[in-house]
Amino acid sequence: MNGAVQLPLDLAELTFAASGDSLVRRTVLPSGVRILSERVPGARSATIGYWVAVGSRDESAGTFGSTHFLEHLLFKGTTTRTALDIAISFDAVGGEHNAATAKEYTCYYAKVQDRDLPMAVEVLADMFTSSLLDAEEFENEREVILEELAMAEDDPGDVASERLFEAVFGDHPLARPIGGSPQTIADATRESVWNHYGANYRAQDLVITVAGAVDHDELVNGVVRSLEAAGWNLGAEAAPVARRDGSGVVIDRGSPLVVVQRPVEQANVLFGMAGLPASDPRRSTLAVLNSIFGGGMSSRLFQEVREKRGLAYSVYSFSPSYSDAGLFGIYAGCSPAKLEQVSELVLGEFSRLARDGVSVEELDRAVGQLSGASALALEDSDTRMSRLGRAELTLGEFADLDEALRRLALVTPDGVQQLAADLLAQPLSVAAVGTIDEATLTGLTAAV
Repeated sequence: MNGAVQLPLDLAELTFAASGDSLVRRTVLPSGVRILSERVPGARSATIGYWVAVGSRDESAGTFGSTHFLEHLLFKGTTTRTALDIAISFDAVGGEHNAATAKEYTCYYAKVQDRDLPMAVEVLADMFTSSLLDAEEFENEREVILEELAMAEDDPGDVASERLFEAVFGDHPLARPIGGSPQTIADATRESVWNHYGANYRAQDLVITVAGAVDHDELVNGVVRSLEAAGWNLGAEAAPVARRDGSGVVIDRGSPLVVVQRPVEQANVLFGMAGLPASDPRRSTLAVLNSIFGGGMSSRLFQEVREKRGLAYSVYSFSPSYSDAGLFGIYAGCSPAKLEQVSELVLGEFSRLARDGVSVEELDRAVGQLSGASALALEDSDTRMSRLGRAELTLGEFADLDEALRRLALVTPDGVQQLAADLLAQPLSVAAVGTIDEATLTGLTAAV
């Protein structure tokens, strides 16, 4: 495969070979349902995902947390299966099934042996189309979600992460927590979640991706049978929902500093700024920058903060991206007495990266790390299934391993340094949780 393959929404059929002799096929049904598969030679299992491009950023006032609430409820029974029936379907064959809600999508997925893929298609289709959202189960699951939120609130790292997103993204919908808040979940009504279900779980919203041991024609036939059995009229023509605008937006920082006082042993501190959207051509450069700066045990942060000085056990950088925006973040966990030293060292290293750039040796090592990690990840059908989903929902193009490696090989030291300088020019936000002396962090946002 030479270059990325485009995935036009108005193209009914598409077939192409990808690296490793895998075969990718894509079918868009007249109803707008999109089905993608990647057949991997020698695979004996398959991972399947049912996706909708609806996440926490798509909620409105009065429905915050509904997307995640709904994800829980789809496992609680349908018109033909109880919650136990759904669980037994996968447990009886040694399969795995779960779901994930993110800021821009929701995915229900399963991993099974090749012979059990038709069952997974049928059960997931039933969950997706025919969930009851039973009133009693709704109240039970409300309590489960409140416990989930309480568990996250007990983790200072999770709390700091949520506060960082709020501080960096401000009024942008990406600032909102995926699970909602205890108050929004307590206030949620079955009617509001049911309306959310009906508005966003339609044929034109559905994307199905499968990777591993899969025959595409059999997959499409199984999907059609399952959806029609649920009462969907797949003959009614509808265009797939449009992808989000990926042109990028200007992020207005919410706050320079957020401190949450907690009586815990460590200070959990996060530094962040606006990053790159998913479609930005500099994403490969950002991946290399992140690897060099804080992406592994040989990274600058790990070596300078942990190995040379023993100031922290965990220190790293990260760079999540979304359709129109992104975030570049740095995390460190240390004793409160070391917070000032760690903060100055972390931000000083980032300034040095932007000022002095990187060596060819660092660049080569980072490209090698990312290349190897990418290849190893694709040994897992879960990763391949997710890659298909992101390609269809967000990017509108499919890039195989060869194309990913080609893009990494084009990254230059000058490109890394320039991107570091561009990131450093963005307003900095700091979020910290622990026994914090706020004066230690005050002024950091202006000193970088």
